[in-house]
Amino acid sequence: MDKTGVASLIGGIILLALGAYGIWTFLPDVITVLKGSIGIIAIIIGIFLVIFGAILIKD
Repeated sequence: MDKTGVASLIGGIILLALGAYGIWTFLPDVITVLKGSIGIIAIIIGIFLVIFGAILIKD
């Protein structure tokens, strides 16, 4: 392994640890964001299905 690979590995481990600590510290906020993201994704999928259905009905 060269120096770049070792540096990337160490940097990745540090960022992984910091991210896990951040999620653990702000767990209620993370859960709120996930709930909001699920709602937004459901809306986007619904819009695409409506558009797709409208295109199929036209044919």
